[in-house]
Parts: sequence; C-alpha cells; structure tokens
Amino acid sequence: MIVMRDDQHRFLMLLGQLPARLTAEQAAWVLNCQPHDIPALVAAKLLKPLGNPPQNGVKFFATIELLEASKDSHWLGRVSATIYQHWRKKNIHRKVTEGEPELSVRK
Repeated sequence: MIVMRDDQHRFLMLLGQLPARLTAEQAAWVLNCQPHDIPALVAAKLLKPLGNPPQNGVKFFATIELLEASKDSHWLGRVSATIYQHWRKKNIHRKVTEGEPELSVRK
C-alpha cells in the first residue's frame, strides 16, 4: 500500500486538486469501493491503468479519466454490477471448495 507522506498531503491541499495519477487505493476512494475491487474492474476493462505496468506492479490511473467516467451513471451501474458479479463468483467458488452444494449462477 502506498501512503501519502504528510508533506505531499499538505502540498495537494494547498494546490486544491487531486494528483494527476492515482494508485489503485486512491482510485477506489474516488469510486467509493474497496481497493481489492479494482483488479476486477481492470479485468472487465472498466478501468485502464496508465502505460503498460507489469502484472504484479503498482498500477496508476489517470485522475481526469476516472473523474469523467464517474459522471456517467450507466458506467457506474456497470462498475457496481461487475463488483457484485465478481464477489458472487468468488463466494460460490469458496463454498464449492469448502464442500457446500453449488448454487446456480446468474449471468
């Protein structure tokens, strides 16, 4: 987890705007979701990391693109649906591996 230093925080408060690029955690704050939801949104191509980061590398997201997309209620609905679907599949998989009966999955 990347945490902003106090001097960075003070500088941004004086500047009065968000940084140009956001970490996955910061992007999650903007979207009001959890940092562990961001990889599912990237996989669904709802978020695109800047550049071509390695799979296990720190990913940054363009603040301006995230803020623009967050104004679109249709896009936000797709974000919510993607997060719900991701966790529903994970929970069903967890239950199956624990020996509980499999539930039908709606798509």
